Amino acid sequence: MLGSLVVEELARRGHAVRALSRRAPVRPVAGAEHRAVDLTTGAGLREALAGADALVDAANRNDRRAAAVLVEGTKRLVESAAAEGAGHIVEISIVGIDDVPLSYYKVKLEQERAIEQGDVPWSIVRATQFHQLLDWVFGSAARFGVVPSGRFPVAPVDPRVVARVLADTVESGPGGRVAEVGGPRSEPLADLARTWMTSTSGRRHAVRVALPMRRRMRASLAAGGLVPVDGAIVDGPSFAEWLRVRSAATAGASALARTADEFEALRPRLLRLAYSQLGSLAEAEDVVQEAWLRLQRSDRSTIDDLRAWLTTVVSRLGL
Repeated sequence: MLGSLVVEELARRGHAVRALSRRAPVRPVAGAEHRAVDLTTGAGLREALAGADALVDAANRNDRRAAAVLVEGTKRLVESAAAEGAGHIVEISIVGIDDVPLSYYKVKLEQERAIEQGDVPWSIVRATQFHQLLDWVFGSAARFGVVPSGRFPVAPVDPRVVARVLADTVESGPGGRVAEVGGPRSEPLADLARTWMTSTSGRRHAVRVALPMRRRMRASLAAGGLVPVDGAIVDGPSFAEWLRVRSAATAGASALARTADEFEALRPRLLRLAYSQLGSLAEAEDVVQEAWLRLQRSDRSTIDDLRAWLTTVVSRLGL
């Protein structure tokens, strides 16, 4: 998701952009070329990076193979970029990974060290959680009649804002650790859960449940571990505003609106399916979005079982 937004932003600014991934994007960006690479083996990296002045690393993985992609893969990326004479690498990271004791955050810290210790001048941009992540978490839990809650603050951000900051960073040149990026409002998770429940059709009666966590985790979150520091770039819509815009975007004719409601109800299931195949939430988001676009282009009257149809489409796209 973020990678495609960065490609779009850089292409819009007139840069020659080369998108690197294991498979071709489901929605190619006009004006950008694609090269197939594999961070876990290094296949295709030298060829793909030949002639590049700068690169943005937006690769992600959040499962047992996270370190293989985010740490070892980043080392291969930096080595290949150095060999090809790239002058700048921009890494996207996460606000709070120094303090919040999550295993994934430890991997992200190791990834940052791989960037810092490499031979390519670098910039690291830390951002808060994306609106889509909260939406996915709330939606997945709501299937079981609950919604995660808590009093610790969160400042979710629209990934389009992060994409713009990453593009700005590319153009500014190597800057080391640059300003963090977050949404315009820092709100308790409980308030965000209430906002989501109010704005999401059919989910208003889910029970909010406080997240169980160890004392160290509770203390780090309560101290604002997920909120950007003073001087951060804060921009874009709040979570409530993002939800309203998303709802408006799926509205329209009554038939399309009903289809959109059905699709939104199935979205968490489809995301889990795509994630189980791809191991990346960003890639899973892209696949589910492509399934939605295909549904819009299809003749709804020929689809007897929407759930089965979408499951088949997502399964095939995830291959």
